[in-house]
Amino acid sequence: MHANCHTFKQTSFKAVLISFFFLFLLSIYTPLLSHFKLHLLFILVFLLAMVSSDAIRSAVGILGNVIALVLFLSPVPTFVRICKNKSVEQFSPIPYLATLLNCMMWVVYGLPLVHPKSMLVITINGAGTVIELTYILLFLIYSNGKQRLKVLVMLIAEIIFVIGLALLVIGFAHTYYQRSMIVGILCVFFGTMMYASPLSVMRLVIQTKSVEFMPLFLSLASFFNGLCWTTYALIRFDLYITIPNSLGVIFAVGQLLLYVVYYKSTKKQMEERKKKVEIGLAEVVVANGDSNKVSEWANN
Repeated sequence: MHANCHTFKQTSFKAVLISFFFLFLLSIYTPLLSHFKLHLLFILVFLLAMVSSDAIRSAVGILGNVIALVLFLSPVPTFVRICKNKSVEQFSPIPYLATLLNCMMWVVYGLPLVHPKSMLVITINGAGTVIELTYILLFLIYSNGKQRLKVLVMLIAEIIFVIGLALLVIGFAHTYYQRSMIVGILCVFFGTMMYASPLSVMRLVIQTKSVEFMPLFLSLASFFNGLCWTTYALIRFDLYITIPNSLGVIFAVGQLLLYVVYYKSTKKQMEERKKKVEIGLAEVVVANGDSNKVSEWANN
């Protein structure tokens, strides 16, 4: 009982200090705020400071689930285009295969037999696995023979690898620490691969000076997803979640910088391509008109 009271007093004192410090900074930068508003802000910050780190971590994890779901769904416009054109064009399947492998690995990491109390990790990565499988199936449908075979072989290899790893880890590693460490190290490796997979697309962007095949929404979603899960991992430190997601933030920033650099040249290329199509259609119309005139003259 005394220990609980002592802990509560320490938490309350800490909350008061944080609140006064925040209020001091706020009074410096916003001197025009009314006293009433400042009092409300003080109460709000005090309540937030009283919240346990576990509660904050859970809230950040839920937000991470929402952002990650947006990330997983962000390629939908790309696949709508693929379905309409009945071709994968120059879109690469590598980011989706890498993301699928990453999601399956994190599902294994979050299993109660591997890393207990990781339900938020399982929920979002389970959803991600289903979504990425859907994308890859669309790639298989609309790609050509050689590319289709390559994607199919990689997909089967990934599924066999993850199932085999899960069985081996659960069967031969006898403690949570050992299981978490083995799967966690592999998650770091494959998570880094997932976030680094757009490097091939970034290379294409630099070569063509066009960001047409690197969707902006996907880059933004990757940035916010990495930022959110890095925060989640730092609140109650988890090295295996921190490393790949912090790298993800760096790679996403690189993609966004490419957008800034090549946005204008992309727009110019698309306009020139549109003009060429219009000119081609006009020439066809003119040619058809001239041939009709010639045929009419011959008949006369």
